[in-house]
Amino acid sequence: MPTVARYPRLFSPLRLGPVTVENRVVFSAHLTNYAEDGHATDQHAAYYEARAAGGAGLIITEEHSVHPTDWPYEKLIHGFSPSVIPGYRQITDAVHAHGTPIFAQINHNGGQASSMYSRLPVWAPSSVPDPLFREVPKELEVREIAEIVAGYALVAGHCRQGGFDGIELQCSHSSIVRGFLSLATNHRTDDYGGTLARRARLLLEIVAAVRETIGRDLALGVRLCGDELIEHGTTIDDAVEVARMVEATGQVDYVNTSIGVATATLYMIEASMHVPPGYAMFIPSAIRKAISLPVVGVGRFKDPLQAERALDAGHCDLVGVVRGQIADADFVAKARSGHVDDTRLCLSCNQECVGRMGLNRWLGCIENPRTGREAERGRWASAVALVDRPQRVVVVGAGPAGMQAAIAAANRGHRVTVIERDPVPGGQVRLAATVANRAELGDVIRNQVTECRRAGVTMRYGEEASVDSLRALRPDVVVVATGSVPERPWWVPQVDPSLAEAPGALVVDVTDVLAGRAAPTGRVAVFDELGFHQATSVAELLADRGCAVEVITPGMVVGQDLGITLDLEQWWMRASAKGIAQTTDTLVMGAGPCADGRPGLALQLVHHPTGGSELREVDWLVLCVPAAPADGLWRACRDAGIRVERVGDCVAPRRIHAAVVEGQRVGERL
Repeated sequence: MPTVARYPRLFSPLRLGPVTVENRVVFSAHLTNYAEDGHATDQHAAYYEARAAGGAGLIITEEHSVHPTDWPYEKLIHGFSPSVIPGYRQITDAVHAHGTPIFAQINHNGGQASSMYSRLPVWAPSSVPDPLFREVPKELEVREIAEIVAGYALVAGHCRQGGFDGIELQCSHSSIVRGFLSLATNHRTDDYGGTLARRARLLLEIVAAVRETIGRDLALGVRLCGDELIEHGTTIDDAVEVARMVEATGQVDYVNTSIGVATATLYMIEASMHVPPGYAMFIPSAIRKAISLPVVGVGRFKDPLQAERALDAGHCDLVGVVRGQIADADFVAKARSGHVDDTRLCLSCNQECVGRMGLNRWLGCIENPRTGREAERGRWASAVALVDRPQRVVVVGAGPAGMQAAIAAANRGHRVTVIERDPVPGGQVRLAATVANRAELGDVIRNQVTECRRAGVTMRYGEEASVDSLRALRPDVVVVATGSVPERPWWVPQVDPSLAEAPGALVVDVTDVLAGRAAPTGRVAVFDELGFHQATSVAELLADRGCAVEVITPGMVVGQDLGITLDLEQWWMRASAKGIAQTTDTLVMGAGPCADGRPGLALQLVHHPTGGSELREVDWLVLCVPAAPADGLWRACRDAGIRVERVGDCVAPRRIHAAVVEGQRVGERL
């Protein structure tokens, strides 16, 4: 069936004022951290161009600051400076080369910011400190409000000169305008506070000023927050009424939507795989029923079918797909051409996109090593130069590192065979995906297997590789991707095979539980030295099986790295609901038999800030501790004189993104 027939609404044109989009997929505004010294870069141009070439109907850039008081993070584009215009031209020319319209989002973050970079007071409607930045802002005077409005008009003019087709006003999750709209942050008693109409005055003044600057040949949109999810915050009823006010101006061409506040409830704006797709669809649905302007819906759209259904149900007129196009720049083109199954589906893991933003690093993608590096090969081109002399490449291990190495090598023209000892691919990712609320992680396996098939890689399962078996294949090069093996800390007693209930037998690795090799019962302690999903996942799994679970960690919080992927808040909620205890700042320093011959383990715990110690009796101990590289085959091949490379955990146990990037690098240089 032709794709346009399968997705008739998704691939139908739509007018947004003076601009016509050829399809309904929007690459919505999001941070990239690609800016340098307040200016757009070559990487910006290449990044957006890749999505234009990939078929996006509309691209909306990340925010551009409208005033020097707004500098909440280091790599923000300073739109108020005229020196940004040449960079704007570079971006718009690159995108327009593919016939795609591009809008610029402009914004002032207000009180959701820090004075760290600007060394100026943070401006806000009222002196209400943000819970993340914890800085008391300066309440705006009326003359300063006029200065803000003028700043929006100034930047809109710069964007017009820079070749943008439209302007979007960010009035949603991190914006001074959102701050004025919300009773939680607007305590003013003048004409900019009190009733909703007064709180919306700033927004309407900005709309008028920007429209006067850009004229009628550029589109103008407003992005509204439909529910802040905070006490006294904006609700969907408020958002609907503001949308009506915006439409009544006759100066706005579309309304975009959002949910949450980019500090207090950020985990709902860029929701991880723990939140179901379409979770925010009630917002555009309600707004669309109230106004006639086109409305953009957002909320973890993973594939074109979800988008088509939202459009068909009348929830929205366009669909924002951000992480889906970060993971696969050709998301739209593959849908249009009927190659949906070849789409590299986003995992919603938030590790390399959202997570890198929190670490002040440039945006990437856990499964797409080209994301964030588009400019390295000159603009958006993703083609890899074919080798003059193809080699016979054998990859041992079908985990993320091995399969990515195979994909990269095959794309260069090499003849590639992957040998995997298990009957199925995936390695430890497959185990991680067995946990119910982490199942989408398994998409990385599906995505890589699909790419291997498309690249002509031969996959052989259920085979154990050795030096002799590899020699028999006569490879030019072997890439070892054999992963890692559990490592038992020094304080764990040795296991006596003759004693099933010996203390050492009651200490198991998290992989033993996920693979079904161990089934702890009763009182279970999970010792977490990794600070990521391993401990929280197995804790939930065991709690769901009826165990009394306690997670013990030397960290200040359990799963501390879940903070950057926006999974921490919901872990706390689920842990509380499931009765999972959490003990922090504590080390396990010993495990031995219980007193008086009672079954189970006696754990020696040390509270490292104070040095205090105590005993904790449990039935089982599950270890989430650093693993050891499984590098025996690599060493054997090296010593046997075989040309060999190694990638992933068998170099050093790390996370998926490191395995994928390393596999890509090794495969490309063969």
